[in-house]
Amino acid sequence: MTVEKTVEKTVEKIVEKTSGKILELIASNNIITIPELSSILGISESSVERNIQKLQSEKKLIRQGAAKGGQWVVLI
Repeated sequence: MTVEKTVEKTVEKIVEKTSGKILELIASNNIITIPELSSILGISESSVERNIQKLQSEKKLIRQGAAKGGQWVVLI
């Protein structure tokens, strides 16, 4: 296995773990904010946003309502 493939698989596992944690946190508090998720998970807000975009593209998560007054809905 090449170094590139090893790194790619490691990154995929980390992202999957992070995405799973994000889904768990949102399921327990559907009005949680990106800054709150960032603080709890110890990752940057841009990393949280990237994971949320991935979850939305995979149809696992949607946002209902306004950006500031809406809520998250976990679809799985």
